[in-house]
Amino acid sequence: MGKLILLFFGLYTALLFVVMWLSSRKANNATYFTGNRKSPWFVVAYGMIGASLSGVTFMSVPGDVANIQFTYFGVVLGYILGYLTIAYVLLPLYYKMNVTSIYEFLDFRIGNEAHKTGSVFFIISRLLGSALRMYLVIYVLQIFVFDHWNIPIWITATIMILVIIIYTYRGGVKTVIWADTLQTTFMLASLVITIIIIYREMNCSFADIFHKIDAAGYTKVFETNWQRPNFFLKQIISGMFITIVMTGLDQDMMQKNLTCKNLKDAQRNILTFSGILVFVNALFLLLGGMLLIYAQHINFDVTGFIAGGQTDRIYPELVFNTLGVGTAIVFVMGLISAGYSSADGTLTALTTSICYDLIKIEKHIPSEKKRTNVRRLIHLVVSLLFLLTIIIFSSFHNKALITIIFEVAGYTYGPILGMFVFAIYTKRNIRFKALIPIIAVLSPILCFFLSRYSEILFNGYQFGFELLIVNGLLTFCGMLLISEKQSYSMKAAANEK
Repeated sequence: MGKLILLFFGLYTALLFVVMWLSSRKANNATYFTGNRKSPWFVVAYGMIGASLSGVTFMSVPGDVANIQFTYFGVVLGYILGYLTIAYVLLPLYYKMNVTSIYEFLDFRIGNEAHKTGSVFFIISRLLGSALRMYLVIYVLQIFVFDHWNIPIWITATIMILVIIIYTYRGGVKTVIWADTLQTTFMLASLVITIIIIYREMNCSFADIFHKIDAAGYTKVFETNWQRPNFFLKQIISGMFITIVMTGLDQDMMQKNLTCKNLKDAQRNILTFSGILVFVNALFLLLGGMLLIYAQHINFDVTGFIAGGQTDRIYPELVFNTLGVGTAIVFVMGLISAGYSSADGTLTALTTSICYDLIKIEKHIPSEKKRTNVRRLIHLVVSLLFLLTIIIFSSFHNKALITIIFEVAGYTYGPILGMFVFAIYTKRNIRFKALIPIIAVLSPILCFFLSRYSEILFNGYQFGFELLIVNGLLTFCGMLLISEKQSYSMKAAANEK
């Protein structure tokens, strides 16, 4: 099986290099950073499905059905509200300001301190979040393929990151967009094929299978206990804000949207993509229920994974041990596609953010050739940091990664949310701008203690994903305290650019 998987991995890599060659011809810095703003909106929408879902959705969402049933769908419903906000609040701002990095908006509105603070928090957030997503792909390949050949995980990780470096090095975001269409296709095909295979193995109708899932208690969508972390109102509101920050305030996801020809196309992209995403997430939850019922059907014990906080392993364990070589290959191809589609955009987005937000490459490096050299060097450094993060985290994986990633997002994206809300919805001017980074650091620290002692402080209440909102609110309030009323003209700021 291992040799077959490596063969298909090699063929898939070859396909990616073909995409790279086609998309990076005559590439320059504008191609790398903005895709020359010529991307077809429907291609962006389709490719973003894979980038949004990633290996975490592919593995953690089905596995976590064992713990929280279908209540994750409440978060998915919240996504719709978040995408509407992005389409009609954030995208008009970004296109009006004609930004390359979305954190340039913070510079226009508040100043350089907010600009760099937002960028640094994004870099930390995306580096950690995407590294965890990519780690999950490597983790599965390591356990089921490379461990049998005594190949250490750092070599597995290095090979996969090297592949991503090679195919994104020249074309940047333009290559990422077209590569994501390929990767989304493989990932969705893997999902659908696995569902069909389990359906055939169960030898009963879909109605009967769903009835069994329901009888086992897995179809619960709305948790009505307000004290629970997955209380349905918290899930919906959290889903909305998770989408706003992890898509609308995230350079990786917005950089792809900003390659569309105009605002109208970008809005079409977001709305189309959001509808498809809800349906695909529902399929992943259905797959999770089917996997658990199938495990019962064949007497495959998954209680050890649930008790040990390793629900991520349920899906691959069943695939590799019970469903045959063909299913295993389909699974691995889908998983690799999901992992790559998240990581490739991240390397490009982090490079863009460092170039435009921290170095301000267009302002300080006038030569196009020197900009290219600096951009390529940063791309390689970011890739090395990405690899190191994966290797370090490999020693600490002990629960569903979907939970870990949202926990990380709650702490790191919260200050970005607070700064953007302040910038968009107030006309106040910051008096003590040097305090902005301090407020942005203190807010997550306060949230950590609130989360740790919430049951004592709030009569048994447990924070879930809504900790992100609290974090943003603390940052927003901190900025209000150091601000004064002053009129502000967005048009004037745009003209300054």
